[in-house]
Amino acid sequence: MLSKSQARLFFLIATVGFSGVFLWLTIDTMSQVGARSHVDQMNESVVRGKEIWERNNCMGCHTLLGEGAYYAPELTKVVDRRGKEWMRVFLKDPQAMYPGQRKMVQYDFTDAEIEDVIAFFEWIGRIDTNGFPREPDMAPPTAPVQVSAASSGDASPAVFGTICVACHSFRGKGGNVGPALDGVGDRYKADTLRTWLSDPQAVKPGTAMPQLNLSDDQLDELTRFLMASHATSGS
Repeated sequence: MLSKSQARLFFLIATVGFSGVFLWLTIDTMSQVGARSHVDQMNESVVRGKEIWERNNCMGCHTLLGEGAYYAPELTKVVDRRGKEWMRVFLKDPQAMYPGQRKMVQYDFTDAEIEDVIAFFEWIGRIDTNGFPREPDMAPPTAPVQVSAASSGDASPAVFGTICVACHSFRGKGGNVGPALDGVGDRYKADTLRTWLSDPQAVKPGTAMPQLNLSDDQLDELTRFLMASHATSGS
């Protein structure tokens, strides 16, 4: 058993030692904040986007960097997950994209405000968060499929590369929210596919496929591209 003087000495040494370790860890952490958060990339657009985030109390529904409410999706990596073009369409009119399914408030953002919000999320997504948020353990794998394109060639429409691939995979790349689009031209007729792309809810009420409000030219271009893609073999 320690004497009173020994116990006092042990307490003092431990207190000073652990205080020193805590101070060193604090200094080391603070010295890395700038590089890990890419402070040099925090431009005026990012700042305006953060102000929009705070002014509209977005954290009342969403989480960002693990902080906030859990009523709506976590948004730390939303740009990587959805893509900027998809976000532009969604933020412009959430209900139009998901009729009757979204609780997202219509904020009537201007185009400039939408760009600022996206810039803010893009900056947030670049922060070194030591792997947060992690990928789901049970995420379905995306299997590569060899695809041959017919008359449309290999070039995909802009709307396909910026919006469709946020949810669907094609040639082994893209999202896994919706079904893979390889060989979709083998499964549907052109008029059926165009009707679906024009108004998914009218064809299948309650479907998770959003209303993209595509123009006639976009519908024609996207339909031609998908109809010209045929699955040849999987590996």
